[in-house]
Amino acid sequence: MANKDYYEILGVDKNVSEEELKKAYRKLAKKYHPDANPDNKKEAEAKFKEVNEAYEVLSNPEKRKMYDQFGTADPNQGFGGAGGPFGGGNGYYSYSSSGGFDGFSDFGDLGDIFSSIFGGGFGGRSSSRRQNGPRQGADLGYNLEISFEESFLGVEKQINITRNETCSTCHGEGAKPGTKKQTCSMCHGTGQIKQTQTTIFGQMQTVRPCTNCNGTGEIIPEPCPDCRGKGTVRKQVKVTVKIPAGIDEGQEMVLRGEGEPGEKGGANGDLRIRIHVKRHSIFKRDGQNVLCEVPITFTQATLGADLQIPMVDGTKETYRIPEGTQPGTKFTIRGKGFKNINNSSQGNFIFTVLVQVPKKLTKEQRDLMVELAKTMNEQPPVKKRGLFG
Repeated sequence: MANKDYYEILGVDKNVSEEELKKAYRKLAKKYHPDANPDNKKEAEAKFKEVNEAYEVLSNPEKRKMYDQFGTADPNQGFGGAGGPFGGGNGYYSYSSSGGFDGFSDFGDLGDIFSSIFGGGFGGRSSSRRQNGPRQGADLGYNLEISFEESFLGVEKQINITRNETCSTCHGEGAKPGTKKQTCSMCHGTGQIKQTQTTIFGQMQTVRPCTNCNGTGEIIPEPCPDCRGKGTVRKQVKVTVKIPAGIDEGQEMVLRGEGEPGEKGGANGDLRIRIHVKRHSIFKRDGQNVLCEVPITFTQATLGADLQIPMVDGTKETYRIPEGTQPGTKFTIRGKGFKNINNSSQGNFIFTVLVQVPKKLTKEQRDLMVELAKTMNEQPPVKKRGLFG
């Protein structure tokens, strides 16, 4: 399925709404259901399975976002292999697929859809999942800029984010203190209105959210004056972020449970922090290696010298360069590069020497250079007063 167009399979465009997506899926699931195609059951099953897989991805906001970006909802393809830089498993997204037509409990609300289409679920099952049940909170994103040294050494930062917090006045109930919520009289607390029709396929049940309580199953006669019945208020909070040594530009950290609060007892969303590293005036990064250019004098290059090389952590390393070192020669100090955030390996510090040739010499220095050139069988330069000497 990695090379197939899920939108094309369901006959919708990429801007399709959740309601239109569900409507298109219901139509195709009904059309290709194996029980509705007894004369062409094998092909119908294949098509039915294809439609089912497409809807399973596009109906999930995270998987749909990943599919739109990478062309797949499989994190092993979208992120270049198993495991992410901040946690195990399949990286930041999870993806599961059921083999065959059994096991729709793994597919979110597919059981509800089959229940509404075929009256009791596919394969004799019925789903008791309620639309007003627990819902996970939304994820939040944050761009954090750090220095080159901080990315090398690791750092702890405090950031300010704005998110919904439980209302301290009503303690998240949404009702004015001293009052209570009431069960919706129209849906009797289910949050859904069901209608049953008889079709050629048997009993067909349609389900829609209750308009009286907006699908919550509850009515708030007197809303809380501070949160206006929402149960949450918008606040700015401080979050501590521990950034590991070796983190690179563009990498993401995921702080579990630091996103928007869940509803109806659902888990909180996550806070996703994208790291941006400032450029350094001296050092550069190449994978796990640190690159640097070190200027040396003509005599140091000629005779050899002990150089004091500045490290990223502020220390200095003594390194002996041999006599006759040529301009552009690279030297490596092992184990002084960036740490790998996934294991204990560490890169190297690689510096390139730049030989500085003196622009002005005293007469004594020049005479010495001339004599040196003579001993090396070189033709010394001659001062000229004019174009032709």
